[in-house]
Amino acid sequence: QVQLVESGGGLVQAGGSLRLSCAASGGTFSMYAMGWFRQAPGKERAAVAAISTSGGMVDYTQSVKGRFTISRDNAKNTVYLQMNSLKPEDTAVYYCAARLRHYTTSRFDYNYWGQGTQVTVSS
Repeated sequence: QVQLVESGGGLVQAGGSLRLSCAASGGTFSMYAMGWFRQAPGKERAAVAAISTSGGMVDYTQSVKGRFTISRDNAKNTVYLQMNSLKPEDTAVYYCAARLRHYTTSRFDYNYWGQGTQVTVSS
């Protein structure tokens, strides 16, 4: 059983940056592909980025390409989401998720979820 704890959310002005972290425990972290998802009020949870077990492959939703960077440190059992040039439409609760082996951007493929961290971008 993998436990995930996100941190790093907060309130930031448009154009600013935040770095989210997700610490994992309870499993062999390097065996898990990781994803970041977000859910705005009244909307479905949607993929933001995903990263393979080794970190060698990543994928992003179109709206964040060039602004967000997903990375992982398998020695620290942590995955990160660096968010730059933030926009008000990035406001949401951000969740990290884990699944064994292959990474995808479908929320239905992930077995383990964190509790989420709020990101609010003011205009």
